[in-house]
Amino acid sequence: MKLLISIIFITVIISINLSAQNIDGFPKDFDDSPRGYNSMRIVFYNVENLFNPDNDSLKKDDSFTPEGINHWSEYKYWDKQKKIAQVLTSVGGWENPAIIGLCEIENKLTLIHLSHYTSLKNSKYSIVHRESEDWRGIDVALLYRKEKFRVISDTAYNVRFDFDPNSRTRNILHIKGIALDTDTLDIFVTHWPSKYGGAFVTIPKRRHVANEIRKYTQQILKKNPNANILIMGDFNDSPDQESVVEGLGAKAPKDYKKGDLVNLMYPMMNDKYGSHFYAGETGNEWSVLDQMVVSSSLLESSNPLSVKGNKAHIFSADYLLETNSKGITVTNRTFIGMKYHGGFSDHLPVYLDLIVDEH
Repeated sequence: MKLLISIIFITVIISINLSAQNIDGFPKDFDDSPRGYNSMRIVFYNVENLFNPDNDSLKKDDSFTPEGINHWSEYKYWDKQKKIAQVLTSVGGWENPAIIGLCEIENKLTLIHLSHYTSLKNSKYSIVHRESEDWRGIDVALLYRKEKFRVISDTAYNVRFDFDPNSRTRNILHIKGIALDTDTLDIFVTHWPSKYGGAFVTIPKRRHVANEIRKYTQQILKKNPNANILIMGDFNDSPDQESVVEGLGAKAPKDYKKGDLVNLMYPMMNDKYGSHFYAGETGNEWSVLDQMVVSSSLLESSNPLSVKGNKAHIFSADYLLETNSKGITVTNRTFIGMKYHGGFSDHLPVYLDLIVDEH
């Protein structure tokens, strides 16, 4: 009997310690409580090259095959799937996210594996995905739980550049649905062209994608000035750069007026961490590339749906970070250059909570 009591006591102490470690390792503003019927968490995550190791003859995915330069294997693939699910479950806290936007996924099969064969499987996520024209074969996608978001329609807009007609990039995914059985929500999932080839020379491409999204959102707002719109993605530019401010027309929360698009990531540019760490020849820096932009109606408490606290968040849990050889805190990523590192991603997830007005 004494032995049994001792075992129970030790188990409780260990559980308390583990719980304390988990809480201490999460961001200070993190709320892990269940959200119930009147709230839902929406997450965006650039998962860093989620490729299936099978070779696709129609895509340039050779480097992410067993014979490729990254020596991508079934083991590495499934380890990455498990880790992505771990991150998304962590962001959800006691209740998995209702909606998950993703980028850098190869195809629908990777989404089926993620949603059906990992720790996410019990949430029974549905998938919205269209193959894009991106030359690397990476796409954007949406996972959603039907009990909290009911899809009405989904459209994928291909992006073409008149000034560079041979160039291809990710499509813009537009999903319209009913959120929390309350009101319509238009979601855009996007992954803007990278700075590969030079930050300056690629500005026109990011500006063009921003202009396209703005065009689609203005069409919605023209029909309904109180429309609920959420744009989430990896913009590959900071909230204060021209493509975001002028192209998309996303205002800082302190500067917006009714009818504007509002960038909830703007206040985070001076935080300790951003959503992405870049180590380059010109220096090391954190930046806020992954963003949540909403229509102003979602910041009004009188609206049927609104953003909780009028804030978005970066999920900077300790296990997603590490200290590099120079003593700098960086993302715990899958690859460092061409070397397999076995981490999670070179980006951190961003998220917000939508709530129903209870008045």
